[in-house]
Order: sequence, then C-alpha cells, then structure tokens
Amino acid sequence: MSITPHELHDDFPAEADRIAALKAANAHFARLVDEYHALNRAVHGAETNTHPTDRAHEADMRRKRVALKDEIWRMLQRA
Repeated sequence: MSITPHELHDDFPAEADRIAALKAANAHFARLVDEYHALNRAVHGAETNTHPTDRAHEADMRRKRVALKDEIWRMLQRA
C-alpha cells in the first residue's frame, strides 16, 4: 500500500493544460475533479492514519477514486 497521494497533476502531467481548460468549460468535469480531490485527501488521511477509518470503508473509497480517475481520463481523451 502506497501512502503517496494520487494527485491528478502527478498522474497526468502532460494533461495539465487540458484539465484546467476542461474544468473551466465543463461543470460536470469540474465536479468530478473536485470530488476526486476530496476523495483523494480522504484516502490519504486514512492511509496515514490522520483520519482513521475501517478497512472496508477505505477500500470503498479507493474503488470510487479509481472510478473517478477513469471517468476523468475518458473525458480528457474525448476533449
């Protein structure tokens, strides 16, 4: 298990300009990015034990984070 936060700019460094442009132009995309960042912070808090949670909840948050990142990536590919 990695306790490094999975920031979008780290995972998609070549897409920074498209992320910013799409976030400004598309409210749905902006909501997904904001939701991803909030969930990412929650997962990182659980991983570092600064905001402990049970393992099942942490696993659910991780699955949702992956699903959000996949949806964000699909939208970036279509943009």
